[in-house]
Amino acid sequence: MKKIAMIAGAALSVLVFVQCETKQDPFAISESQVGLLTKDTQIKQLDSILTMDSIVKLSSIKNVLGTQGEVEVYEKGGEKLLLVSPHDETDPNSTIENIQFFDARFKTAKGLSINSTFKDIKDNYTIENIQTTFNSVVIFLKDSNLFITIDKKQLSENARYDPSLKIEASHIPDTATFKYVMIGWDKEEDKQ
Repeated sequence: MKKIAMIAGAALSVLVFVQCETKQDPFAISESQVGLLTKDTQIKQLDSILTMDSIVKLSSIKNVLGTQGEVEVYEKGGEKLLLVSPHDETDPNSTIENIQFFDARFKTAKGLSINSTFKDIKDNYTIENIQTTFNSVVIFLKDSNLFITIDKKQLSENARYDPSLKIEASHIPDTATFKYVMIGWDKEEDKQ
């Protein structure tokens, strides 16, 4: 009897461990997934996937059922979590093109979040490209779908006001904080 109880206890422990291990972290950012959302998630599915959150449709089309267009995702308590943009704003079947993160709980496996600094990028990632806009610097990471925007106000005066200067990683201070952290997914073409 004692042996049966030990086997049953061990089996129950394994079952609990396996169930805990398969639960998806709702704030994990990976190359093809953000929490419960994947790059194959259709915009019309957001309501059924994010049942614990509030979804605000920013560009609804009259007489169309379901969610389509760009949406903001809020916690039930009112905290803004995400801005989700589809490939095609008019198509509820469209998949996700971009997700912008507003909540620091959304993190990559290496700990990168909206509250990180440029030093965190340098320490954990390889920078593939830096693009300059009028007011910002956009950083693209090698082998990653993430891109980070830093306000030019955080750069030296020379880097901010010299339009001919190609901004490089050495121009960005380690303490520079992020204006935006986003992930972008290319549209999957129909497979014939």
